[in-house]
Amino acid sequence: MPLIDDNDGLRALLRRTQSVAVVGVSDNPRRPSHTVTRYLIDHTDWTLWFVNPTVDELFGRPVYPSLDALPDVPDMVDVFRRTEHLAGVVDESIAIGATSVWFQLGLVDDVAATRAVHAGLDVVQDRCLEIEFARLIRR
Repeated sequence: MPLIDDNDGLRALLRRTQSVAVVGVSDNPRRPSHTVTRYLIDHTDWTLWFVNPTVDELFGRPVYPSLDALPDVPDMVDVFRRTEHLAGVVDESIAIGATSVWFQLGLVDDVAATRAVHAGLDVVQDRCLEIEFARLIRR
């Protein structure tokens, strides 16, 4: 499982993804995590779970306090947390058996990404899931 940074790898990852946990989703409509999540609801057929310990419900769906509280294991963990929290999210992603982690725009942690790759996860850093899905899949 690699660190993915090319169009073919991104496209393949997006096509095999069936479920996504959005970690750090916000109920504030001005936050990127809110708008990206709305896009994913509207434009993908993925099963989506939302993770934020300070929010109970969003878009009429439950929000879970942590990855290990989800009702099922997501394929992908899409991360909207500050860089200092990425390592912890990677550890949780590995522990629950996710197959990929996606660090949103501006988020890079090479140590955490390497740990995820060594654990068998695909990793994307510093990319927006909405932008890449729209560019590579939805066209």
